[in-house]
Amino acid sequence: MNYQQTLDYLYQQLPLFTRIGAAAYKKDITNTVALCNALDNPQHQFKTIHIAGTNGKGSTSHLLASILQENGLRVGLYTSPHLKDFRERIKINGEMIPEQEIVEFVAQYKSIFDEISPSFFEWTVALCFDYFAKQNIDVAIIETGLGGRLDSTNIINPLLSVITNIGWDHTDLLGDTLPKIAYEKAGIIKPNTPAVLGEKHSEINQVFIDKANECNTNLVFAQDLIEIDEFTPTPNGVAVKFKDNTLFGKEIGEEFKEQNFTLNCPLGGIYQQNNFKTVLVACKKLQELGFISSFNGIKLGFENVIKNTGLMGRWQILGTEPIIICDTGHNVNGIEYIVEQIAMQQFERLHMVIGMVKDKDITKILKLLPENGIYYWCKAQLPRALNEVELQQQAKEFGLIGFAFDTVEHAVKAAKLNAQTNDLIFIGGSTFVVAEAI
Repeated sequence: MNYQQTLDYLYQQLPLFTRIGAAAYKKDITNTVALCNALDNPQHQFKTIHIAGTNGKGSTSHLLASILQENGLRVGLYTSPHLKDFRERIKINGEMIPEQEIVEFVAQYKSIFDEISPSFFEWTVALCFDYFAKQNIDVAIIETGLGGRLDSTNIINPLLSVITNIGWDHTDLLGDTLPKIAYEKAGIIKPNTPAVLGEKHSEINQVFIDKANECNTNLVFAQDLIEIDEFTPTPNGVAVKFKDNTLFGKEIGEEFKEQNFTLNCPLGGIYQQNNFKTVLVACKKLQELGFISSFNGIKLGFENVIKNTGLMGRWQILGTEPIIICDTGHNVNGIEYIVEQIAMQQFERLHMVIGMVKDKDITKILKLLPENGIYYWCKAQLPRALNEVELQQQAKEFGLIGFAFDTVEHAVKAAKLNAQTNDLIFIGGSTFVVAEAI
């Protein structure tokens, strides 16, 4: 099979969560263990950093990868889902895995797939580990797919575990309370391995403290250690001024001797503030482990994150006159930040191109969306996508008025046709809507 035939085979044969939802989710790691055993356990042949959380996993993973690259390391990066190309999921120093690697991997291990019947995500994790092991990387950033405790990636023994935050998402699979969701995310905390938690929440802090104590692990909360003084939009993203640099010792902070220091980053979403703090505290841990030797590498990692890693879909500007912005935020926490940031923009009329998936309770999200927008309800091209007419009808109950389109492409074209130069078009509601728009 050639590359496209190989992907078609995998999409057709193996259940894919992003396409069919919960039916593809397996609440154990048996298949991943079996696959990796067949591959001689490549996940133990390189060093790893594990990232989990409800929101911010992707941004945090890409920022850490960029920073480590700027510190001279060869860095593997595993994330999901992809937006345009499957190969976005597996990168080394920003370069996607070659097509031929995927073709050869599937050809070599197809009989194992047939015997084990893994999910799409499970085989992708095995491919990632196998590829990284062969490529002599220095370290890999491994992002969980869903949850943590039973996620396929949770067979690694990382140097550092990072949990960005806990919020309401995938409650049908992870639990219907924040403590239950936190318990699943806390599952990536390993014995005697430092852990960083990005945000504190009175309802769930103890879940992580208990897990850390059980594992004899040093757990730190990032927001206790560093604070943002100013978060200022710039033409190229945002300038972030932190209150002090006492987090880092003299040997790494010589360039920032002043009490306040500023980092520039092209990721301009206001929700990135918590991610930035999480990343800096994680960098402190990585400094202690010998992986970061230069604060200039941290500075350049922030500045060059998109160039270094190819990150897309985070408050990404797709056009001007009118301004067109897309963002992959798709749960309550993500939408809250998006709505807040939209309100901070200058525009005449607001156009919202929105699509969602059908296996989630979307009422909490619809309650948050601004009533003054003109809506273009749409359906992404995957089985999980919510029908655009049904979405339009549900939205009317919340005072959200607009038009229904059978594709993202048609919705975006209509919004562009209706919008004037000084208007704002926002595209989002689902990662898959953003993927098609990009």
